Amino acid sequence: MKLLLSIGISIGVLAGIWTAMSVVLGWSTWCGFAAWATFYAAGGKEEGLKKAIFSNLSGVFWGVVIVQISNLLTPMIGGTVALSIGVVVGAFAMCLQANISLLAFIPGAFIGAAIYFGSGDVVTAVVGLVSGGLFGYVSEKGSNLLMGKKSEEASE
Repeated sequence: MKLLLSIGISIGVLAGIWTAMSVVLGWSTWCGFAAWATFYAAGGKEEGLKKAIFSNLSGVFWGVVIVQISNLLTPMIGGTVALSIGVVVGAFAMCLQANISLLAFIPGAFIGAAIYFGSGDVVTAVVGLVSGGLFGYVSEKGSNLLMGKKSEEASE
């Protein structure tokens, strides 16, 4: 089976399962899809899963920091300037943390922060990000199975 066909089948089936599961459980479907994309953008496999999850979760952390800075400074300097200062700090930190190998995928951190801002809730963001990363990993394994690849062949 060709690569894109096997990926399409695997992701298609699992995306349907993820959608139904997240709706039934009250989880954020779109947060999971963003994390799923992060998994593939980070290179897939076990290493991509680690990069995706850790960088996404660090982004949630920095998103919370940005909001806290904004909330602290808003009464003194106004909301727009306060939020801008928070973003300066958070964006700088998300880039600087890339010196740590598990946090080296900068786009993942920004996606994590965006997911936090979009969902408005830490738990919603974390559940969606971890679940989406895991679904990405399983979809890659499913694609490899459909192509008849063994684990050692798929990691090459």
